[in-house]
This record gives sequence, structure tokens and C-alpha cells, in this order.
Amino acid sequence: MGRQWHAVAALCISCTVMAAAVGADRGRLFASTAAAPEPEDVSFLRKVASYMWQKDGTTYHHVWPPMKFGWKIVLGSFFGFIGGAFGSIGGVGGGGIFVPMLTLIIGFDPKSAAAMSKCMIMGAAVSTVYCNLKLKHPTLDMPVIDYDLVLLIQPMLMLGVSIGVICNVIFPNWLVTVLLIILFLVTSTKAFLKGVETWKKETIIIKEAEKRSEQISEETEYTPLPTGPDSPAETITPSDEAVSIWKNVHWKEFGLLVFVWVAFLALQVTKNYIATCSTWYWVLNLLQIPVSVGVAMYEAVGLLQGKRVISSKANDQTSLKVHQLLLYCFLGLMAGVVAGLLGVGGGSIMGPLFLELGVPPQVSSATATFAMMFSSSMSVVEYFLLNRFPVPYALFFTVLAFFAAIVGQRVVRKLIGLLGRASLIVFILSMMIFVSAFSLGGVGISNMIHKITRHEYMGFENICKYDA
Repeated sequence: MGRQWHAVAALCISCTVMAAAVGADRGRLFASTAAAPEPEDVSFLRKVASYMWQKDGTTYHHVWPPMKFGWKIVLGSFFGFIGGAFGSIGGVGGGGIFVPMLTLIIGFDPKSAAAMSKCMIMGAAVSTVYCNLKLKHPTLDMPVIDYDLVLLIQPMLMLGVSIGVICNVIFPNWLVTVLLIILFLVTSTKAFLKGVETWKKETIIIKEAEKRSEQISEETEYTPLPTGPDSPAETITPSDEAVSIWKNVHWKEFGLLVFVWVAFLALQVTKNYIATCSTWYWVLNLLQIPVSVGVAMYEAVGLLQGKRVISSKANDQTSLKVHQLLLYCFLGLMAGVVAGLLGVGGGSIMGPLFLELGVPPQVSSATATFAMMFSSSMSVVEYFLLNRFPVPYALFFTVLAFFAAIVGQRVVRKLIGLLGRASLIVFILSMMIFVSAFSLGGVGISNMIHKITRHEYMGFENICKYDA
């Protein structure tokens, strides 16, 4: 992987260390306060800790506008349709458009908008996956969805979503905004450079194909067509034509993915009937770790032993090392955390990651969307149990994104067929991530300024005292 991915990993570790330092200093601050009054020259770090993490500090109250027909619904539906169409093409989900639309146009608060965005991402992912289940790989005799790749990433993605949803309740908006801008700028740049590289390779292939077609056309004027039993058979290349779903789906891998989803769903539903922050609450949270890690390790061992293979570009196959598998699992976990925390699809990390593996753009988009279908639906269940979005609004925008994704998939297939350039998917992926960095970042900065001017609490929330 490139240096950008190591920078992202280092950033996440640094933020964790900083949070731990602030938490430790906060504990010392409370202990010293109970023992004796603080002197006037209190350290700056302790002041920050006191302000950023108050024991009972909380200011969150959801804002759900009434659902009535008007210009807000019309304009929001337009941008929601655009986000659903382009998000399904790039495999990024469209959350970078959904969240600002729900916040700035419809009028939801940022955290409710993130939850609503997950509903829309789920609707777009379901329709896209249904279309992709019948398609073949562009160059190999295999489905367009790489089931071995998604089986390695998706369990860790689901675990990350659960962590991200908890972080969505705890983290202050300013921290979310900073992490979002840095992460999305890095991944969008990485995807754009990959798109330029793919475009150049496609240009070479197209020119070579034109030369071959000219030579063949000249030869066929003087050479009769081959006939008889010894004539060479016609070469059949894989295409994107639809085939039977029953033959095209790898049901064993699909069953393992469903098992992970059902296990997580059962744990989340059970957790809803247990007091928050109780012993059993944290036990159920920790039980998600062996489920996700167990399935991911099962796939990783198969890849190391050669029993399973992740297909890459052309007819080559990617041979992964132990440190690479651990890194991909970690990035899958981070993609889930980002998805649950920010209300985006997780494709912002998975898309560039799959492209780095050499996966063709069509397969990258289809595989990322397939993984997002599971993760987004789990997020929707968790947000519903936390009462984070109004159901009527969620149903309306989910159906809107469902049909928008169908339109987007049909249009992009036509364009790829006409132009012969699958790099369009990579450029759309890069554009969506880049737009998300500015749109979500702009909304976050606007909220920060609003809270600063009103002298509101901007620290960490207490999940044990959360009340939607």
C-alpha cells in the first residue's frame, strides 16, 4: 500500500492516544478537585480536559422537521436522487451528498442526518446489488462481485460500524469534521491518481485494438473465411451480460456473510433490552469481536494456503502476505468506523483500497457496494434502536435512493459500452469523495462556528446518559 494509507493509520492511532491522554488527565483533574481547590496557574491541558469532557456535559437534542410537501422536499429529493445515482456508480454510497442535503435543505440536526443518510445508502446499495448479482467479471469467468475479497473485508467492516455508531454518540462534531476532511482528501487524491493511470492504460489498449482491427480488415479482403472441422473455435470473452443469479452467486461465501449479519443483528436487538453501560451491555458489544474476527481469519487462512484467491486485473491473481491481510482487515475496520461515525457508506476507503489491489473498476464498485449493503443495513437497525431518525422520512428517502441507483447503474453501463472506458467509475468515485470532503467538512465547520458563538459545550458526550 502507498504512504497515504500508512498516514491514515498513523492519524487514527494518534487520535486514540490523544483521547486517552485527555481522559487520563481528566481523571486526575476530578480527583485533585475533590481533594483541594486548584491554584490559579492550572495547566492548559487540564483546562482543555475540563472543558472537552465534563462529567455530565451534554447538549445534544435531535431536530426532526415535520414532513410536509414543499420546496424543501422537492429540492432535497433532487439532490438525493443525484447522490444516489452517482454514489451507486462509484461504490461510495452517496453519504457526502445525503448528509449536507438533509442538514442544510431538509433541516435535520447533523447526527440525525447521518442516521438518515444510512437509510438512503442502504436503499441504493440493495438495488445496485440486485443488478450486480446477475453480471459477470469484465475479463474473467467469475461474478462481477469478488466474494473472497468481500468475505475478508465485510466482517471487520461490520465490527467497525458498531464502533462507529457508538463514536457518533460520543464524539464532538469538531473532531468528526477534522478526521473527515483529512481522510477524504487523502483517499480522493489516491483514487484520482488511480483513475488517471487507468485512463492511460485504456488509451493504449484502444489504440492497439484499432490497429489490430485495421490489419484484420485488410487481411480479410484476400483471405477466405476458415471452414471445416479443423477451423479454430471462436473465442468467447466474458461480458457484462446478465446470467442466472443461481449460477452466478457463490452461495457458501454469501451464507457466511449472512451469518455475520444475523449474528450482529441478534446482538444489537438483545442489547436494546439491556441498560446502557451495564455489564451485559459491554459483554454483548465484545461478543461481536469473535464473530467478525473468526470469519475474517477463516478467509485469510484460506488465502494464505492458496485455497482461495482474490482476482486482480487482467488474468493475474494477487498473492497476499500476512502483513497485507492484517492491514486490509484493519482498513476494513476503519472503513466501518467511518461509515458508522459519519453516516457515509464506507466506500470512501474500500473503493481506493480495492483499486490498489488491482481490482477492475467495475468489480471494485460492485464489491464495495455489496459490502456496504450489509454494513448500512446494520447501521440502520442500530440507529433505529437508538431512535436516531423519523421513520416516515427514512422510508421516503430510502425508496428515492433505491430507484436513483437503478438509473445510475443503467446509465454508466451504457457509457462504458460506448466509450470503452471503465475508468469513468474511478473518476466518479474520486469526485464523490472529494465533494464529500468539502460538503461534510463545510457543514461541520458551520456547526462549530455556531456553537462557538453561542458558547455551547463542544466536548465528548456521555453515552451512558444519552437520551434521544
